[in-house]
Amino acid sequence: MISPTIHPNFSSLLSIFDAELLLQRLNELDCEKTCSSSENLADPLTRYTSIKDRLTGVILLEHPLAENNEQAITDWLILLFNALFVNQRVILVRGTGEPEYFPAQNNQPARIEFAHGFFASALHEISHFCVAGQRRRQLSDFGYWYAPDGRSAAQQQAFERVEIKPQALECLFTLACRRPFQVSQDNLFADFDTSNSTFPQDVYQQVKTYIAKPHTLPADAKTLLQALLTSYTMN
Repeated sequence: MISPTIHPNFSSLLSIFDAELLLQRLNELDCEKTCSSSENLADPLTRYTSIKDRLTGVILLEHPLAENNEQAITDWLILLFNALFVNQRVILVRGTGEPEYFPAQNNQPARIEFAHGFFASALHEISHFCVAGQRRRQLSDFGYWYAPDGRSAAQQQAFERVEIKPQALECLFTLACRRPFQVSQDNLFADFDTSNSTFPQDVYQQVKTYIAKPHTLPADAKTLLQALLTSYTMN
């Protein structure tokens, strides 16, 4: 008998107050690198301007996050990501099939293609990009091993181990976009008892760790989360 795994309440992790506090801490970390000690870190306008100035043609105040429009919010995310990371030779692309990462080659930027134009898939693939270091960004699909749905128990354990941090980042990005997050074990056709899996709880705890210790976030995750939270708190 396959028992359902109980999922923690991810929506409780990032209230408006929590989002504002996390943004402040990310801005402070950012200013440790880019701001002079004389700047007033408590000034929200100063913090917002520092993020806004890093964008190219994307106005965070004019976004469709409050609308239930999948295509509009996905288009907005593509523009935002490509503006934020324009200097890293990587672009986010709406795919028509399964997700795939293509490293940069022949003077062409790397491509993060997400599945079927789905917003959630875009955030998930971005999360893998953020976790991957420079070496794995030179490999197709970041060099990840992947087995399709219907994995064995051992394969599922291996899958879950490498998915904790990416899905924790995906959760933060999703909540910063004011959308519900649902953890994915990606094994609907498992023929073994999944009730002993701690994967949802592991992801939940990793999200809490990132919120409590934002300095542990990957650098690119900090950048994107900072922009998303700026949009969250300014609207």
